[in-house]
Amino acid sequence: MKDKVLLLAVGAIALSAILSAVNIFVAPLPAGLQLTVRWAAIALLAICACYKRSLAFWILVAMVAGAAVGYDWPHTAVKLQPIGAIFLRLIKTIIAPLLFATLVGGIAAHSDLKKVGRMGIKAIVYFEVITTLALIIGLAAINISNAGAGVHLPSPSGENLPVQKLTAAETILHIFPENIAKSIAEGQVLQVVVFSILFGMALAMVPEERRRPLLKLTDSLAATMFKFTNLVMYFAPFGVGAAIAYTVGSTGIGVLLNLAKLLGTLYVALAVFIVCVLLPVALLARVPLKKFIAAVAEPVSIAFGTSSSEAALPRAMEAMEGLGVPRQVVAFVMPTGYSFNLDGSTLYLSLAAIFVAQAAGVHLSLGRQLLLLVTLMLTSKGVAGVSRAAIVILLGTVGSFGLPTEPVFILLGIDPLMDMARTAINVLGNCLATVVVARWEGDF
Repeated sequence: MKDKVLLLAVGAIALSAILSAVNIFVAPLPAGLQLTVRWAAIALLAICACYKRSLAFWILVAMVAGAAVGYDWPHTAVKLQPIGAIFLRLIKTIIAPLLFATLVGGIAAHSDLKKVGRMGIKAIVYFEVITTLALIIGLAAINISNAGAGVHLPSPSGENLPVQKLTAAETILHIFPENIAKSIAEGQVLQVVVFSILFGMALAMVPEERRRPLLKLTDSLAATMFKFTNLVMYFAPFGVGAAIAYTVGSTGIGVLLNLAKLLGTLYVALAVFIVCVLLPVALLARVPLKKFIAAVAEPVSIAFGTSSSEAALPRAMEAMEGLGVPRQVVAFVMPTGYSFNLDGSTLYLSLAAIFVAQAAGVHLSLGRQLLLLVTLMLTSKGVAGVSRAAIVILLGTVGSFGLPTEPVFILLGIDPLMDMARTAINVLGNCLATVVVARWEGDF
């Protein structure tokens, strides 16, 4: 039954697209006919969503419905802006505790880096180099495609943070917090990150019996904030639908073309990252490519289908052991990589952040873009296993740079399609990292 409904929905969408093309390029058609077909297609999509019970599918339906509301009734659509603002406020409450818990837990839990010595240092160096290259490729891709140009969003009421004009010295000083509560209240994400890193390093130096209670606390806090994120995401279809309706009603249907361009930019950038970074690294490490591809095919497919790195973790670890990587290397590198080696997520974040600036018509100098890269490199740690967590990090980062947060709502409409690709690359990158570190240690 659900397959038949889905087929009818696809047919109705195709018919609606054909009627719109005929209306634009051939001859005017009755507005009532187009309206009826369009909303019949949306109703069928909603019925499919009831069968599938998938949040990603509901977000897709909300995006389509929001675009239709904005196109058919623009004056009504503009009034839906407060619904999107509610969702934005809920997301903002997650950012600081989530970053604090994941960073502190990730650093303090790996205090045994002293014991593993060279392997730990080599792994961390490798992670930082590769993720930095991912950020640079994302930055270059979005500057070349310029996917966000031409959106010209209207100025929102009360949600923009002021753009700060700082000198080089003031920019460096601004990185370090003077009051962590003030940093959280003002949405200064980089200051929260610096505090969390220092706190995690200090906790790692505390004796085991005194470190354990705080580690349990941060683990519990991280788990709670991830569940909090899941709860807030149930409101996502309403927030996304209202935001898309508001955007289309205010600026026109052309914004959807920018989204398609952004999606294409991401997939091309990820392909470039595989060919220009991961493949040369594999060749330099003398990784047997055919065996490696066969080993990673299943975990990468799981990650792509579920949009969750954690869902693919057990199979990925088993596959790497089967490939010949020693268990102690897999057990250390793979979980550590899930905190520090998020290749797909970091590439996406740099690309999406510049897209937000382009959509808002804000020019970021090269220096500001590089500072943005450093911020994203730090804030992206520890959230690979949670679907949609990248959106939370993105919201906090663009807000701390004085960029409007409304364009992030638009990204939510296609985030499921982007999330699948970036999660698959996260898993692929971590599988390769285990082999590279093992080869570096002479154990492969």
